[in-house]
Amino acid sequence: QVQLEESGGGLVQAGGSLRLSCAASGRTVNYSDMGWFRQAPGKEREFVAGITFSTMRTYYADSVKGRFTISRDNAKNTVDLHMNSLKPEDTAVYYCNAILGRGPLWNSWGQGTQVTVSS
Repeated sequence: QVQLEESGGGLVQAGGSLRLSCAASGRTVNYSDMGWFRQAPGKEREFVAGITFSTMRTYYADSVKGRFTISRDNAKNTVDLHMNSLKPEDTAVYYCNAILGRGPLWNSWGQGTQVTVSS
């Protein structure tokens, strides 16, 4: 059974920064490509960033490219999302999950962490 726990969200002014962290546990985590997703009020959950397991290749949604950086520590089973130059439109609940392309792989989700960016 995979468990995901996101943390690090909060309220920040536009232009500010936050670092989100995802702690994952489960037998398949260490061999999974991982990613971050977000869901804004009234909108569907969307892909934000992904990182592969073996080569640490990263890829991003166009809306966050150049501002967000995803990283992972395979020894600790954690995946981080460093967010800079935050905009009000980045306001959402952020989730991590294993990733297949730009879609979530696992059916289970954590509670997510709320990011609110004020203008």
